[in-house]
Amino acid sequence: MTGKTMRIGVVLAGCGVYDGSEIHEAVCTLLAISRAGAEAVCYAPDIDQAHVVDHRTGQESGETRNVLVESARIARGKIQPLSAFTAEAVDALVIPGGFGAAKNLSDFAFKGADCTVNPEVVAAVALLRAAGKPIGALCIAPTILAALLGQQGVELTIGQDPETAAAVEKLGARHRATAAGEVVIDEALKVVTSPCYMLESTLAEIAEGAENTVKALIALAL
Repeated sequence: MTGKTMRIGVVLAGCGVYDGSEIHEAVCTLLAISRAGAEAVCYAPDIDQAHVVDHRTGQESGETRNVLVESARIARGKIQPLSAFTAEAVDALVIPGGFGAAKNLSDFAFKGADCTVNPEVVAAVALLRAAGKPIGALCIAPTILAALLGQQGVELTIGQDPETAAAVEKLGARHRATAAGEVVIDEALKVVTSPCYMLESTLAEIAEGAENTVKALIALAL
């Protein structure tokens, strides 16, 4: 990696905790990547959201919004459709949390351990795995990796929630309970996860978890 700026892909799932990417987690991830001297490359699937939630009331609004269009708000317009993803374009990949990860990138929020994952997310993870490049996930997003890598016994964390932990273990993953800011690193599968807002965390703790995840991804990518 000498003389080359590391590029870290960031898969977004919309804009907002209840129906898209958790904005604090996404921005803290982008900040951590920048502070590490790396470049963020943002992606999102070009699909409709599962639904749109009024974040003031927590109720569905009845609107239709596009995941890629909404994710562009966080990426300041610099974003690519996930269908364009290639393993050669990045050195690592990270998926911030928020319900969009479990509603738009997968349907874990609706089906739990019987979930399916968006085909473009499946393809991106498979390409990274084939290339031997690391993958990170925050908050609820590790459930995606449990669904895709559970049969390989991936070790990960979603924090301390017993019900969610049981679901990821049903998928074959090994769950480790963690506190705010901590990360779980599966060295063999090159997977890094951190609980973030799956715990009652402060914004400072979210930033710590994102930073620790990015640092671990970079170390695995070297």
